[in-house]
Amino acid sequence: MSAAREPIVIAHRGACGYLPEHTLEAKALAIGLGADFIEQDVVITRDGVPIVTHDIFLEDVTDVAARFPGRARADGHYYAIDFTLEEIRALRRFERVDDQGHVVFPRRFPSTQVHFGVNTLGEEIEFLQGINRSLNREAGLYTEVKYPAWHRRQGQDISRIVLDTLSKYGYRDADSNVYFQCFDALESRRVRHELGSRLKLIQLVGENAWKESSTDYDALRSDAGLDEVADFAQGIGPEISQLVRWDETGRPGSTGLAARARARGLKIHPYTHRVDALPPSAPDSDAVLRALFDEERVDGVFSDFTDVVVRFLSKTPASTPTTPASQSECR
Repeated sequence: MSAAREPIVIAHRGACGYLPEHTLEAKALAIGLGADFIEQDVVITRDGVPIVTHDIFLEDVTDVAARFPGRARADGHYYAIDFTLEEIRALRRFERVDDQGHVVFPRRFPSTQVHFGVNTLGEEIEFLQGINRSLNREAGLYTEVKYPAWHRRQGQDISRIVLDTLSKYGYRDADSNVYFQCFDALESRRVRHELGSRLKLIQLVGENAWKESSTDYDALRSDAGLDEVADFAQGIGPEISQLVRWDETGRPGSTGLAARARARGLKIHPYTHRVDALPPSAPDSDAVLRALFDEERVDGVFSDFTDVVVRFLSKTPASTPTTPASQSECR
């Protein structure tokens, strides 16, 4: 059982405000900074191994183009599924760059010769369980399957592979200290009803323009859509701006989504709090956290800066409202 407080702090790709995303080093730091859950984005290698990295291609966070020139597909991307685990282990991971090779967050960990690697899901689970034991902690897993329909077209059933891996390490039922998340609502429903998972499920909510899946996210945010989500999931993971938006004066305004989700018994875990990439017109990090926790009454938040959220919550007394308040790459 999870001993995590409510609301929870979810380390988005680890403590990636301080160390390169999805490295074991970033995951260890996130636990040390007080995270309740550690996120794993999962894709599959050519030999069917689940690895932890955000995208189905590798060039934005590793040196794959330099180590394996000529291995890109026609669209210029180096897809993880075209490489064996042995090949991927040879890669160096670094801070995320954009399509022009510019660092996305220039004030974060600098480019160095430090060898950060790409780890498997199994390795990360064992690593996190080991730290939990050493520190007498119960930091949980928050695992996302990436592009499941695309993976199946490539011959890999990513959801089944990930569920089997989680089960191997004891994460099998609703009491397990893990959340399973996905942007694809059809896949989330499949995980619950066809694959029979009893894990806590979170339906991620994107924007249609991102083309994360065939899911119509506008419809998903409607009352009818939320009713459907409540049939198979325990909560939603919306983008912060889908819950609250700031006007040009820095004043927040609720969209009402949180209240409507809460009315259906759904937890709300928005993404992503960043002190160095605030929502449009938001005045500062504390203003974002106040709007989310004090006004929207969210149940947790994804953050690149675990310590900032932990400090905020430690000085903000919990309160119970009498009435509910109302780019894919950098999610």
